[in-house]
Amino acid sequence: MIHNPILPGFNPDPSFCRVGADYYIATSTFQWYPGVQIHHSRDLANWTLVSRPLNRKSQLDMRGNPDDCGIWAPCLSHADGKFWLVYTDVKRHEGDFKDAHNYIVTCDTIDGDWSDPIYVNSSGFDPSLFHDDDGQKYFMNMRWNHRQKGTGCNPTHDAFDGIILQKWDEKQGLNGPIRNIYAGTERGLTEAPHIFKRNGYYYLTTAEGGTTYDHAVTLARSRDIWGPYETHPDLHVMSTRDAPDHPIQRTGHGQYVQAPDGTAWHTYLMGRPITVDGTRNCPMGRETGLARCVWKDDWLYLENGGLLPPITIGDAPCTPGARVVYDLCGPLHADFQWLRTPEPDRIFRCEDDCLVLIGRESIGSWFEQSLVARRQEHFTYHAETTLEFAPDSYQQGAGLTTYYDRHRFHAALITQEAGKRAVILMSCNANWPGGSLDFPLSDPVFIPDGPITLSVEVDRDSQQFYWASGPDRHPLGPPRKAYLISDEGGRGPEHSSFTGAFVGMVCYDITGQGREARFSSFGYYPA
Repeated sequence: MIHNPILPGFNPDPSFCRVGADYYIATSTFQWYPGVQIHHSRDLANWTLVSRPLNRKSQLDMRGNPDDCGIWAPCLSHADGKFWLVYTDVKRHEGDFKDAHNYIVTCDTIDGDWSDPIYVNSSGFDPSLFHDDDGQKYFMNMRWNHRQKGTGCNPTHDAFDGIILQKWDEKQGLNGPIRNIYAGTERGLTEAPHIFKRNGYYYLTTAEGGTTYDHAVTLARSRDIWGPYETHPDLHVMSTRDAPDHPIQRTGHGQYVQAPDGTAWHTYLMGRPITVDGTRNCPMGRETGLARCVWKDDWLYLENGGLLPPITIGDAPCTPGARVVYDLCGPLHADFQWLRTPEPDRIFRCEDDCLVLIGRESIGSWFEQSLVARRQEHFTYHAETTLEFAPDSYQQGAGLTTYYDRHRFHAALITQEAGKRAVILMSCNANWPGGSLDFPLSDPVFIPDGPITLSVEVDRDSQQFYWASGPDRHPLGPPRKAYLISDEGGRGPEHSSFTGAFVGMVCYDITGQGREARFSSFGYYPA
């Protein structure tokens, strides 16, 4: 059985592509490096990460990119015997301006070395490339109008200036007229365009309503790629705005694919909120779901009717998430990513017996911080790591963190206090746009020499940290609120948080001396 989400944890903006019997989904990675995640499946139920294509400095350097910038909304396609990946590298998103640069990379194989990027434009974000039957290629993106109000105005937003379309080829780049082909519906915030062709119609899929609880998948069609486009009789193919009790929320931003047997499928962005004190929050951020659809009168509808996406579909076997113990010996496991920098050898190295993190800038840096982490995929889990660290200053710290961004994190850290090695608990309270640190322990906990194990028990909205130097572990301070480590955790206006919760290892040395921490193990155990 296919169970949604098919890609749990932070996996937003799913672009869907089929090549023969192989299905691929590309998702956004924002400030996490390497850029873009591509998963593969043969049965639509079980998915394996097969590529992070933007993995070297000549392709991507996000040092200095603010939180929630970086790689937005990739579009994956296959034509002319190779894969094409279109994406945006956003350098600023808060306020009236958006500095959003769109690129194309290609590769003969999904897991090969992708080309250096070809720059296309910077007129807006969510780019897409359509390959027509005659070989002509068309590039589209939403256009950003900076003269209007800033983000957060919902349901309409004048800065979203429609979907623009232009011819593109490898020799000339963009060429010919730019045309605004679709302004969207009254739901507003029209973005994420994808075109596909069927029965003589060009179908334009867009996302509307913003990335939170008003989100929707909208469909329009035209006999001519340049329009005019007629909007779906129901306006939207999917939306959970009017069903607040449905376990899947924030449904939008996806893409259509037809299976070899003619079955219609559509990916979609989704969230799984929990409600705490009357407020909904999504600790896993924006995830990827899949819906089976049907065609009626050349219009696409959900197979189960209505606008609500299914929780389970089909009858294929699905492999549940497994407990993972990483020994951290040898190459870094594919589950892990780091932040922004294309020069990972400056922040970590893999040795035969451990992962060494090299203390750089603070845990709140936009440039170079040593933080290696994996996605949270479950509401309830336990994570732990064992490390050796010998700080000689309170300005050096290393340990375990639950992390959303520089404004939202909790961390259990080995540091030095009063000339002794100690473990402390540190949180960032999400005061936006600054972010202030909170130290809930009245006194540091002094610890013996040798390896220390730090762990965290996450139970929906509660996070309890522990430390141990032997078989017995000890609570570290009071429980922390998990709400802070979520999309809705308090940073800025609506539509300003786009990633998800991570748990991982961190080391900083703001003396500039590069003190190292040696992590011998890391475990992630879903409850």
